Amino acid sequence: MTTNDKLNFHLRRPILWVGMAAAIWLVVGCASLGHRGTYQSEDYIIYQLQKETTSAALAERFLKDPRRAWVIEEANPGITFQKGKTVIIPLKDDNRAGLFREGYQVVPILCYHRFGATCRSALCVSEASFRAQLDYLKDNGYRTISLAELYDFMTYQRAIPLRSVVITIDDGYRSIYDIAYPLLKEYGFTATLFVYPDFIGATSMAATWDQLREMKAAGFEIESHSVTHSDLTLKREGESDAAYRDRITMELIQSKAIIDRELDQNTQFFAYPYSKYNRWVLAQTEAAGYRLGLTVERGANPFFMDAMVLKRNQVLKEDLDYFSSRITTLHPVTLD
Repeated sequence: MTTNDKLNFHLRRPILWVGMAAAIWLVVGCASLGHRGTYQSEDYIIYQLQKETTSAALAERFLKDPRRAWVIEEANPGITFQKGKTVIIPLKDDNRAGLFREGYQVVPILCYHRFGATCRSALCVSEASFRAQLDYLKDNGYRTISLAELYDFMTYQRAIPLRSVVITIDDGYRSIYDIAYPLLKEYGFTATLFVYPDFIGATSMAATWDQLREMKAAGFEIESHSVTHSDLTLKREGESDAAYRDRITMELIQSKAIIDRELDQNTQFFAYPYSKYNRWVLAQTEAAGYRLGLTVERGANPFFMDAMVLKRNQVLKEDLDYFSSRITTLHPVTLD
């Protein structure tokens, strides 16, 4: 099935989400629940809580993954998970492309660089402003997802939360560990860090490999931003075409190899330094084993976006109106 076929097929379907509970009860009617207050089909479970619990605990029990708590929360809006309450637990991803009658789901990717107590540079966000931005995300029901989860969404493998956002932080500054990391943990959020190995541990301003290992263990992704943070499209003065191609190939392959070795992983995502790329760079990035490539071109990403040129919104101002304007999770469409 092509991308257009998927889009047309899903837009014709009567997709239910927030109204799922009401629709299921219309099907089940007044049928009594089974053993220990449970009714189950291939598509969902209706479960009467035997004690106070959490969505994460229910997701771990019934979906085998506590990170899927959002599936239960979005199917039961506003519910408190107290004894005697009845919850709907969907067992299938019926809307893996995020397509609705009113539009299609898009995922904003936020891009940060440095943090500080106070900031003068546009690439630096103050601790107070970052906390206010995280407050905004939490208060408005946004959930951070990883790039691995975004990749699964874009390859039509699984659904993601309706208000998904990816937080990325470039370069590998020490302020990520000192300021951003504790705040993100406090709010229950994670982020993807794009680092270039020549910088890591090189100065007191840079994070160390041990700090990156700690953040990875806490659920953060550590991905590649080249070896030296050079413009991949720019030939050096006097550099031959062959030497240029060899150098850029090294930037792509060696950065992945170093991060793989240091963090015992398979690095799969790449952020183009300065957001500079061309057709040859895109081809070499994919050939080096990267599955997603990220720019800082503004916008949000639907499931049918070109995976090698994902859009990101740089957070360059600190007021919340500016920040909220960079976060869109539904692209409206009109059906004739």
